[in-house]
Amino acid sequence: MIKRKDSFSTAQRWWLSFAAGAALLGAASASAQPREGARPNLSGIWQALGTANWELETHAAEQGPVASLGALFAVPPGPGVVVGGEIPYLPAALEQRRKNRELRWTNDPERKCFMPGVPRANYLPYPFQIVQGTNTILLTYEFADAVRIVHMTDPGPAPDYSWMGWSVGRWDADTLVVEVTDQREETWLDRSGNYHSDELRVTERYTLRSPDVLMYEATLEDPKVYSRPWTIRLPLYRHVADNAQLMDFKCIPFAEDLLYSEIGR
Repeated sequence: MIKRKDSFSTAQRWWLSFAAGAALLGAASASAQPREGARPNLSGIWQALGTANWELETHAAEQGPVASLGALFAVPPGPGVVVGGEIPYLPAALEQRRKNRELRWTNDPERKCFMPGVPRANYLPYPFQIVQGTNTILLTYEFADAVRIVHMTDPGPAPDYSWMGWSVGRWDADTLVVEVTDQREETWLDRSGNYHSDELRVTERYTLRSPDVLMYEATLEDPKVYSRPWTIRLPLYRHVADNAQLMDFKCIPFAEDLLYSEIGR
């Protein structure tokens, strides 16, 4: 059930992200190397490799949604990124996850170009950019023009639920820790139907393992869906090509016919 809507219009979100990006670009350093007496600089374009967006847990290869296409769009196998191997669903929630999986080819919000939420935004098969300032850190994603701002000083409570949640950060030694709350419950965690409720709380940890490898860890807590907190862990890799940049991937036009046909039902 949708309880509340986003506080900002599309235009307001665009100007918010533009203003934040302009401010942060002026504040961020070009170097990603940690400096003596300063925090590590995480600024750069990063991307996950692997199959976490297909399914977080270990999974075998599967036929795609259209058998006549052969190997096209087949699900690749993956070793999983869940620490301990299994997501600890409550019994009733596990049944909902089973239903989601049965309808994954039609019900995954990614299909409709909805903003992906956290942590999924960080392991979609698209790059994202971190621009690190002093009081705020901007994360902007190629998919669906998603943007979020990490507040490094207490901003108070979230004004409302939103697709990308409310992010508040702090430093734990050289690790950036971000608490994400107030996410809309419609987002999924992967294409296989793993999901959460509106009580989801995500604790992210970003740690530079080397100048071009950023270890990402996210612990998820949701008493409506999981029996205990659980964690995913995976590396993110810096784009180092001379022409590295976020490209313009506005996927809404690809989903308009789908969205309008559903509205008309």
